Amino acid sequence: MNRPFYTLGIETSCDETAVAILEGEERLLANIVYSQAKLHTRYGGVVPEVASRDHMRKLPILVKEALTQTGIAISDISLVAATYGPGLVGPLLVGLSHGKAIAFGLGIPFVGVNHLEGHIFAHRLGSAGSDPPFMALIVSGGHTSLASVREYGRYQLVGSTVDDAAGEALDKVGKMLGIGYPAGAELDRLANEGNPAAIRFPRPMESSPGFDFSFAGLKTAVLYYLREHPGQEPKDVAASFLASVVDVLVKKSLDATRRHQLKQLVVVGGVAANSRLRQQLHACGPERGIKVFFPSMELCTDNAAMIAAAGAFHHLIRRDAHPFSLAPAPALSL
Repeated sequence: MNRPFYTLGIETSCDETAVAILEGEERLLANIVYSQAKLHTRYGGVVPEVASRDHMRKLPILVKEALTQTGIAISDISLVAATYGPGLVGPLLVGLSHGKAIAFGLGIPFVGVNHLEGHIFAHRLGSAGSDPPFMALIVSGGHTSLASVREYGRYQLVGSTVDDAAGEALDKVGKMLGIGYPAGAELDRLANEGNPAAIRFPRPMESSPGFDFSFAGLKTAVLYYLREHPGQEPKDVAASFLASVVDVLVKKSLDATRRHQLKQLVVVGGVAANSRLRQQLHACGPERGIKVFFPSMELCTDNAAMIAAAGAFHHLIRRDAHPFSLAPAPALSL
């Protein structure tokens, strides 16, 4: 009788300490995420050294908790998959070292996972029947990019941000409006109370050729507007700002999907949880003959389930494994 194949996934690329256990390629047994958001709120953003130390404290506890939840012994783990980039080098090093140590101690294979590819595999975990080919919009705090996915493991980068990522702009504008880090969820809530047509902010690079993004200028436009209109309702600023971000994301992603003759668009990453983005793409996609998919909320933000899924695919299907000398790659691309 064949033993079940269990993958232990570890994600520590930024300020979430995450551990997951996956059976086979898609059966998720445990997915635990500890957010350091409260720890970094006082600084208005992530402090790498603080994040690294907290990952070191929490990671062994979360691994033990995941094993307890599933009733699986550590000796039953078949593969360890951990994020090795992109991200903050200190946090990456913590998760990578812990994962390699477990794999070495158990004498089992280890796979380093590209965090961006992991987000694409978040879609695979929750969207049966919507396999490649598709266009993937990866939109988060550190990344905004479009990739043509002809099959899992084969990607063509179509566009990326030339400066601030969308999620980074959300956090910075949230700070201007007095919202603590991370600002995404609260900014979304505030915007839902406001008028998205109250202020006409620019739509950067919306009509430019190609599919790159730029959000730094939009962030600056909000800053100048707030200086000139100190009495403006924060909810209207939030709604108008998000309307600009979403308009650009929707137009670029749907245009790229059509240009590459694809019929499916997959939206992943933390900003994929934004309610306006979901509403707009679900409305506009079908009008252009494009099916649009979003992961569940818990799989949008950084998590280890997606890392385990990508790692299991690479090992079971492509027979990949990495040496224990694998180093963190903070600037890794897709």
